[in-house]
Amino acid sequence: MKNSSFGFKNLKVWQKAIDFADKVIELSENLNTSGKHYRLIDQIEASSASIAQNIAEGKGRHSQKEFSQFFYIARGSLYETVTLLNLFFKRNWNREDKLDELERDSFEIASMIKGLINSINK
Repeated sequence: MKNSSFGFKNLKVWQKAIDFADKVIELSENLNTSGKHYRLIDQIEASSASIAQNIAEGKGRHSQKEFSQFFYIARGSLYETVTLLNLFFKRNWNREDKLDELERDSFEIASMIKGLINSINK
């Protein structure tokens, strides 16, 4: 990925969040479901994409306080996505190995977000 004039693109957490959203959207396109659960599928795509979106939006703000607030929102979207991933697994719409992989990715992103929140709020 080339360096960009958009500073958020250089943040490792943003890059990982984009990769995570891509994996979740790929999963949603291949769910083992009848397809009548459009709202839940739309919601998991939206919440996974919202993680990187909020990191980017926070980076575009003018104060550290606002930047930090958007990290909290991104973390909330991450937790929402993990909840939906677990619901999808419980409904047998996805495999355990895929859930495990995405939860590992989620934990890494959550740890990065926590570290950034802590560094901003010092």
